[in-house]
Order: sequence, then C-alpha cells, then structure tokens
Amino acid sequence: MVKVKIENGYYLFKLEDILKEKNLSINKVMKDTNTDFKVLKRLLSGELVRIDIFVLARLCDYLDCNIKDIIEYVKE
Repeated sequence: MVKVKIENGYYLFKLEDILKEKNLSINKVMKDTNTDFKVLKRLLSGELVRIDIFVLARLCDYLDCNIKDIIEYVKE
C-alpha cells in the first residue's frame, strides 16, 4: 500500500496488495486488461496526476473489486 499525502488528507493506492493477494503479476494484468504498463506502474506507485475512470472500471471488473479497493481517499 502506498500513501500519498495531499493538502487535507491522503490517498491510499492499494493495487499492489490486491495483486499479491490474488497472486497476479503486473504483466498478466497488463495483458488481460489491455492496460498500458506505465499506467499500472503509476497506480502501483501513486505517482499519477490523473485517474482514468475507464482503466479503473476495467481493473475493478478484472479483479472483482470496487474502486475503493484500489484507491481510497482519507480526509484528515
């Protein structure tokens, strides 16, 4: 899990935890969801500026989870 601090809270990027739990590699997810490797790496590291809702939807469908299981905002 990666925590990214912002002005009034922080984001938790939890994709890595889900992949470990489901024993999936980033390469398998990339191929199976037709998602760019760099996009997945940014979701794993929390180093992104924009979030593509279509990518999130594909990942949620593929991983059988909700958006909050991948990215969560926590207000302080």
